[in-house]
Amino acid sequence: MNGRSESLYQRARKVMPGGVSSPVRAYQPYPRYISSAKGDRITDVDGNEYIDYCMAFGPLILGHAHPAVVSALQAQAERGTLYGAPIEAEAQFAEEISREYRSMEMVRFVSSGTEATMHALRLARGHTGRKKVLKFEGCFHGAHDAVLVKAGSGATTHGAPNSSGVLEEVASNTLLATYNDLGSVESALRAHRGEVAAVIVEPVMGNVGPVLPAEGFLQGLRDLTTAHGTLLIFDEVITGFRLSMGGAQRRYGVAPDITTLGKIAGGGMPIGVFGASEDIMSKISPLGKVYQAGTFSGNPMSLAAGMATVKELRGQGHEGLERKGDLMRRGLEEALWDLKVPHKVAGIGSMFQLFLSSSPVRNYREALSSDSAMFDRLFRRLLDDGIYLAPSQFETNFLSTAHTDEDIRRTVDCLAACLREVSR
Repeated sequence: MNGRSESLYQRARKVMPGGVSSPVRAYQPYPRYISSAKGDRITDVDGNEYIDYCMAFGPLILGHAHPAVVSALQAQAERGTLYGAPIEAEAQFAEEISREYRSMEMVRFVSSGTEATMHALRLARGHTGRKKVLKFEGCFHGAHDAVLVKAGSGATTHGAPNSSGVLEEVASNTLLATYNDLGSVESALRAHRGEVAAVIVEPVMGNVGPVLPAEGFLQGLRDLTTAHGTLLIFDEVITGFRLSMGGAQRRYGVAPDITTLGKIAGGGMPIGVFGASEDIMSKISPLGKVYQAGTFSGNPMSLAAGMATVKELRGQGHEGLERKGDLMRRGLEEALWDLKVPHKVAGIGSMFQLFLSSSPVRNYREALSSDSAMFDRLFRRLLDDGIYLAPSQFETNFLSTAHTDEDIRRTVDCLAACLREVSR
């Protein structure tokens, strides 16, 4: 039934660390190798079909192989895939982004969300002349040195490297705070008054499953950073274009100084974007002394797919996605009501997750109280029934415009039955 996937995994392990190109794709006993995808379905090399809620970890808000995106990619490929020179699409898409994100008067295109946050932090340091940055436990901002740190003993404790190869002297300039705890932020900013260039945050935490900001939290960050002359960076790589056309900042009515985008902005192709006011962005080379460059920055294929996706999304609106998200979360709550399994259904818009925990999940440490071992069993059992979730308790699941009400009802029934089975 899964013989080819198992064989490919053993083959890949000989030439690739862990047999994968990204660690979250590895799960036991072996990952399913995908051969094709269409709409909300993916098919593996053994011919098994799944309803997909991972959706490549978020970019595919229109589903797999949407006709408009495929058409845009085909047309661009015939004109050339890469020029190493400016193209009209860069200015066109930059104008579209600035129209939706008023805080982004000017933007720079890069090739990934990791690059976007890395350059956003460099820009913040270059603009303010300060060294330190503050992030929140559990917020993921890519795999670069400044943000690969784990929690210290308190908000003002310097971070320690969370990966071999990250220098302690780099991590020492990254402060940590607790999400949804403004007091921890205020304490850190006071203890390092005049030293913190930026506070960077996922307005809705995505890396540990969707954790929503408490009422007033984002506005509180805006007020604190303004008072301390510190820039506020919203990492909207996940939430940008998903929670609304203007992302989380429009949905919550809070404007950051710098924004990073990715995922949906590339329509399934690699992309990252960072942007801010003209004053801040004028510090970027070639206008200023903050250097950024990349051969694939603003590449034609990603711009074509991203613009096609945004155009389709604007035409369809977010109402359908919101309704599907509500249907999924409400259905899970009702279906799991009589199970004697501690759980919390979390999410917003078209994002959702089932935390196997009896406690509220308001930050990283509370998310860690979830029963990840049971979730792993549930994930593997759902695979056998044709349901493909993100392969970790600490990830977010995503709905697309391609998912149907019938898909959601089938998933709710299946998940409830499988959870009842694996919890015995």
